[in-house]
Amino acid sequence: MLKGLSRVLVGLGHRVTAGIWRIGAATRLFFYIWVYLIESFKRPGLIVREIFATGVLSLLIILVSAFFVGMVLGLQGYNTLQKYGSSEAIGVLVALSLVRELGPVVTALLFAGRAGTAITAEIGLMKATEQLSAMEMMAVSPVARVIAPRFWAGVISMPILAALFSMVGVLGGYFVAVPIIGVDDGAFWSQMQANVDFRDDIMNGVIKSLVFGVVCTMIALFEGYDAPPTAEGVSRATTRTVVNSSLAVLAIDFILTSFMISV
Repeated sequence: MLKGLSRVLVGLGHRVTAGIWRIGAATRLFFYIWVYLIESFKRPGLIVREIFATGVLSLLIILVSAFFVGMVLGLQGYNTLQKYGSSEAIGVLVALSLVRELGPVVTALLFAGRAGTAITAEIGLMKATEQLSAMEMMAVSPVARVIAPRFWAGVISMPILAALFSMVGVLGGYFVAVPIIGVDDGAFWSQMQANVDFRDDIMNGVIKSLVFGVVCTMIALFEGYDAPPTAEGVSRATTRTVVNSSLAVLAIDFILTSFMISV
């Protein structure tokens, strides 16, 4: 029994130590990205190419998902509001739900599932085929040439994708509320404009999307950079990217929301 307890404690100690080491390694990589900030922006073509790979290629799934999310919000919102005689406020419900919460959060989750896994797999394969080691042999920093452009591309793409998600989601809610259900067109837009505040609602969503962009991109980069150089290692790193990014987004969303409401 004592031996079994000892094995459990030793295993727990190894996991805690490995977790602390990974946090330290990720922090060091994040620091190196800032060290090579100027050098990475000297090659804007690399950042633009990565923005296309992470942002533009994720646009289709973002827009389609946003339209259907907006339609569902319109249906559910009308079903709830009509019980209280407030069906004209459905535009406010759709807009605030998207701008404050669903826009940044769902965009981050979709980004992690589509672009984050691609980043992790690409960097993991570059490590497995020793392309990163070859760069170091040629005195080319992999952080400046590979990691930093992808990081800034993710940080730039996320707020734009979240804004597009919210816009298309509002159009989806409008499509359900006005042409299908029959809510007044003027009331839909006027109540939305009167109740959605730029600083308290829109800027809070922008801040969330920026934070999610940093977190999701950084997790994807670190998992790829730290992946064992094997097929199994890369596949596990890709899975960890989705799981860790999703959990981090939901946890950080709660923290940011609590802080924004209390301020």
